Amino acid sequence: MKKKLKCEVDCANCAAKMEAEIQKIPGIENASVNFLMQKITLEAAEEKMDELVERVVVVCQKVEPDCKIFV
Repeated sequence: MKKKLKCEVDCANCAAKMEAEIQKIPGIENASVNFLMQKITLEAAEEKMDELVERVVVVCQKVEPDCKIFV
């Protein structure tokens, strides 16, 4: 299942760091953070998506505390 999240990230470098950390989360099949579109795209099993979205938010806050993610 694919899920798109709106986010506010300040720079392309932070977006790249966030993407790298999201891809390390077990259960995430694929992830991309698009700085220009201000979107995070996740691919994962549908039954685990809610739990994984919560983990993505935590990971992104660690990488970039100013980042806002709208679930």
